Amino acid sequence: MREMKTKKLFPIFAFSLFILATTALAFASSGGEEAHTPLWKDYMWKIINFGVLIFVLWKYGKKPIQNALNQRTELIAKTLKEAKEAKEAALKAMQEVEQKLKTKDEELKAIVAAAQKSGEQERNRIIEESARLQEKIREQAKTNIEFELKHAKEVIKAEAVELAMELAEKKLKEKMTKEEQEKLLDDSLVKIGGRG
Repeated sequence: MREMKTKKLFPIFAFSLFILATTALAFASSGGEEAHTPLWKDYMWKIINFGVLIFVLWKYGKKPIQNALNQRTELIAKTLKEAKEAKEAALKAMQEVEQKLKTKDEELKAIVAAAQKSGEQERNRIIEESARLQEKIREQAKTNIEFELKHAKEVIKAEAVELAMELAEKKLKEKMTKEEQEKLLDDSLVKIGGRG
């Protein structure tokens, strides 16, 4: 491609050299005269040379310059399009990340709320269990106290009966004579013997 551009530009370069050489010859042929040339003649060759140069550049350089400008325009448009697409992709990715962060924040809030609810439920369950256990301990203590009280009453009653019997025996011994005691003993043996 570069070779084609060089081939296209070669005629322009050659023609420009020709114009420069012609201009140089025109100025050289004027010789060493001290005569003063009018100002318009001096500038006329420069204007003609410039006009020819512009014509040659327009005629032979128009297409390569237009192609170069078109390629540059296409490259800039392509770059802008890619930049726009990259910006859109970055915005989309940023929105996705923000959405994920929002979702994670909501999930985190839900987890914290669930943990708080679970903690409150566990605390309530422990309090209820503690109250039940406390009531059970009270009932057990009440049952134990009642049992001990009943046992103590029985022990006291047994001791009271024994004491009462000892007292009664002592009093009976004091009031009864030896003959009455023997008679009572015989009656008791008969009664016991009759049962047996």
